[in-house]
Amino acid sequence: MEKMHAKESSPPDGGYGWVVVVSAFMVMGLTAAVLKTFGLFFVEIQEHFDELASTISWITSVTIATFHLGAPVASSLCVKYSHRAVLVTGGLLAFSGMALGFLGLNMVWMYATTGFLQGLGISFSWTPAISIVSHYFSKRRALANAIASAGECAFAFTFGPLFQWLIGQYGWKGALLIIGGIQLNICVCGVLMRPLTSNCCLEASHSETPPDTGASRMGKEERSSSTHKTFNWMLVRRPEFVLYAMFGILAAMSFFVPPLFLVPLSYSLGIDESWTASLLSILAMVDFAGRLLCGWYANLHVTKTIHLLTMTITLISTSLMLLPLANNYLSLAIFTGFYGFFFGTTVAVHITVLADVVGMSDFDSALGLFMLIRSTGGFLGPPLAGLIVDMAGDYKAGFYMAGATLVLAAVFLVILDQFQQRSERGSQTNTKPDKSTLPYPSLHFLKLQNRRYQEHDVVV
Repeated sequence: MEKMHAKESSPPDGGYGWVVVVSAFMVMGLTAAVLKTFGLFFVEIQEHFDELASTISWITSVTIATFHLGAPVASSLCVKYSHRAVLVTGGLLAFSGMALGFLGLNMVWMYATTGFLQGLGISFSWTPAISIVSHYFSKRRALANAIASAGECAFAFTFGPLFQWLIGQYGWKGALLIIGGIQLNICVCGVLMRPLTSNCCLEASHSETPPDTGASRMGKEERSSSTHKTFNWMLVRRPEFVLYAMFGILAAMSFFVPPLFLVPLSYSLGIDESWTASLLSILAMVDFAGRLLCGWYANLHVTKTIHLLTMTITLISTSLMLLPLANNYLSLAIFTGFYGFFFGTTVAVHITVLADVVGMSDFDSALGLFMLIRSTGGFLGPPLAGLIVDMAGDYKAGFYMAGATLVLAAVFLVILDQFQQRSERGSQTNTKPDKSTLPYPSLHFLKLQNRRYQEHDVVV
């Protein structure tokens, strides 16, 4: 009976799990890649409504904020219902956001549709897709997650020229409607996310259970434990988590600015539209390469992950500061490539650093809280950059703002590293019980003398 239970509770690590990985790969492309290439619509929407750049930027900021704020809600719904149900709902929401955005009534309407509904659809699709892959895999979990996350880069590579062609053929409104129809494939991917017979994402499922404990009771206990871990708000009292959350806010303020203003910047330099779309494809290619290379290097454990993250953040800020110096397509493509590569390296390790900061026992709740807190940065970043662009009258100002914000984010990583090192030194000092637990050296001497007398009495 115990062997049967162990067999049922162990993730398959293959088999139908690879269908789940391919489905997650598709979901990543139909959500995150769409968000990443939405900058192609920026100029078209701005010209249609005749609004300032800061006003148009709120569409992306609402989408990003809703995506992050909806992640804890999506996680709790996955626990209460199933990953499949939440994913299908996310696909319908994403389609609704784009299809209703097709009407283009006014800016408030765009905020509510391509902003809020699209962001909620992305959140309800992205979160369960990432989660269920971990349910199906244990030993090969890292490989499965890497393949699934690569969908964002692979689709972004093709979506750049595709969206540009759709806008040219059908206008920005028609392109939104067609993209919404493409996103309905999220529902198909959700149907393929077949639930496991038992919840096996927790390490507790590998331990022995009493013979009188039924499968249904165990499932309820695991769901209750999973819910508790998802909403462990006490993590906000831990200084190391707060420091990393501050890094997350500042990083989110910067990461969504370059893809948003890259296309308008290229237009201001007089670069042809067909060449402009290729910049987003280059961004996707080098992002993909950066993730794989940095993930491979991080697994060698040559460099501490927080040091590696600090280095990649510094390199991103440097590339963003240099990018406005470009004055033609070739130089812009080179600087875009540097930014995309270092962005990919950051994505490859920043979740690993979060696990190192809080420990695996609190990782699920930390991830939900981190996404929630980071949403403020994603919400404020694009409008702030748009405001700076409007004031300066140049799209280059947005890149300078993003680079400077990342420099400040790196400072918080340095403070966090110093805090962790100080804590480690303190814990090492407390692990010396013989002398440190005695208040005075003389007491330690008396203790040794008493031990010698006792040994002498035994010998006699």
